[in-house]
Amino acid sequence: MEVFADRTQAGELLAERLTGAHDPVVLALPRGGVEVAVPIARRLGAELDVLVVRKIGYPPMPELGVGALAEGGEPVFDLDLLHRLGLTPESVGRVVRREREELARRVEAYRGGRPLPGLSGREVIVVDDGLATGGTARAALRAVRAAGPARVTLAVPVGAPETVEALRAEADEVVALKTPAGFRAVGQWYERFDQLSDEDVLEMLGRSRW
Repeated sequence: MEVFADRTQAGELLAERLTGAHDPVVLALPRGGVEVAVPIARRLGAELDVLVVRKIGYPPMPELGVGALAEGGEPVFDLDLLHRLGLTPESVGRVVRREREELARRVEAYRGGRPLPGLSGREVIVVDDGLATGGTARAALRAVRAAGPARVTLAVPVGAPETVEALRAEADEVVALKTPAGFRAVGQWYERFDQLSDEDVLEMLGRSRW
């Protein structure tokens, strides 16, 4: 299966599948989702903003996500995983508090504290650069749902098949260009998969608003 050249190319291809949206708000999950979302918003003539999400990591192994937190939403936990690790939501409270602080820092960095666009009654397209476990996307979708949109679409270039299927329960539609059986990591499906900084995100958002 062919890989994407980079996130921009992936976003251009994804935009071709999203042309039926009517005056949508495009919300990108930073950092990688912003680069995918820019060509989508441009193609649709849509308002673009970020929806900040943070992973809640297992304390001894922070890269292992036991949940996620999105701005405007409550923590969403993988309760089965927590149980297998002998944890409860309360026992990772310190991690949640730390991630809330980092989430607030990033909201300030990306939007200067400005609130999200009004989502009530509107079509919302949530964009990320790929789905592995789907924890952050699930938290994002639930936070968006709580704002009362008319329709919610999750759009990603690539995702693990079982994750894409599981997230169909969280959105009106999930659009994924590739759901490879051999999925191991998002980055393996891009020739270029650079780590992005806050400055990169701000530059992309600034260019998209010209």
